[in-house]
Amino acid sequence: QVQLVESGGGLVQAGGSLRLSCAASGRTFSSMGWFRQAPGKERAMVAAINYSGSSTYYADSVKGRFTISRDNAKNTVYLQMNSLKPEDTAVYYCAAGPNIDRPSTWGQGTQVTVSS
Repeated sequence: QVQLVESGGGLVQAGGSLRLSCAASGRTFSSMGWFRQAPGKERAMVAAINYSGSSTYYADSVKGRFTISRDNAKNTVYLQMNSLKPEDTAVYYCAAGPNIDRPSTWGQGTQVTVSS
């Protein structure tokens, strides 16, 4: 069974840090990424990474604050989030597939809440 399981969300004060993890099982994915959806807003890509880690993408709103990485031996992708802002509050979803613009597999989501 192909599955993505996220962990690491929670409540943090503005300026703080969190690290999200997403463990994949059932197969290895060429591209993996993180999306987020805030209340009343559409789900949007936050960061993405290719299999080797040589290519990454970041939304403008998180550049310089978030870092995506992956450990292929553990089939896990990470999102290190620093200098968090209240506007980063959202449900964060791990996603994966041949084309990260149209993921074939989604995680269940993990809540990140940043208090001011």
